[in-house]
Amino acid sequence: MATVAHWVAGARPRTLPAAVSPVLAGTAVALYDDGAVWWKALLALVVSLALQVGVNYANDYSDGIRGTDAERVGPMRLVGSGTASPGAVKGAAFAAFGVAAVAGLVLAATTAWWLVVVGAVCVVAAWFYTGGSKPYGYLGLGEVMVFCFFGLVAVTGTAYVQTETWTVAALYAALGIGALACAILVANNLRDIPTDQVAGKMTLAVRLGDDRTRALYVLLLGLAAVALVGVVLTTSWWALLALAYAGPGVRAARVVLSRAVGPALIPVLQLTGVSELLYGLGLFVGLAIAA
Repeated sequence: MATVAHWVAGARPRTLPAAVSPVLAGTAVALYDDGAVWWKALLALVVSLALQVGVNYANDYSDGIRGTDAERVGPMRLVGSGTASPGAVKGAAFAAFGVAAVAGLVLAATTAWWLVVVGAVCVVAAWFYTGGSKPYGYLGLGEVMVFCFFGLVAVTGTAYVQTETWTVAALYAALGIGALACAILVANNLRDIPTDQVAGKMTLAVRLGDDRTRALYVLLLGLAAVALVGVVLTTSWWALLALAYAGPGVRAARVVLSRAVGPALIPVLQLTGVSELLYGLGLFVGLAIAA
């Protein structure tokens, strides 16, 4: 029977910076525009965290019943390891989506009702990443959706619910956060190329191959820097505090470029997650000072 520790591990807490960072970045822009609404920022954080946990459990369930996790290098999976039943993990996924939906409904009711549609699309995208008969994560589209939902939508949405305006600064911040969120998934899929090939999971990494996937990872880290220039030009030089992301980012890139494989790539996920968190936190602190 799965213990609390098993369920916590199944939620994959190391991926949670990908949920916190966009809320920090979006709130940073709102702060700079003197439009921060703290209770809305907190609700946006609840939505983001719940969606991240939900998609993690959903992936555990869908990959587990397909047998994709039979030979897994990364963190323990609840269904694949037999620690928890598929039904229980599926239920946990939908419970997390439910939490996100409730928080999202409050934001929509106090901002704009069309946000309900955005939220519904987010939940559907989270489920069909690995769920359904033709999951888009198995077709090489995972990175595209992560960029859209954990970058563009999450950052600009967080800023919008607080300011009720669209800004170029929020878009640049979203590009940077989205690039780093993608880098986390690229690192994960780079590690899993051998097992995904066997399982018939045609991720972008499988399609690109080892060398080009490593190059893509480095490119995404560079894109985050380019996006930061855009944030600086549309806000304040204080946004350069987000350059703190380069510390763990460079360390991770060195591991990737060293041609590390399998378990040796696991630290790259953690380093990239920390890098994204520092990017969002740097924007938050920098623009709070500038405001």
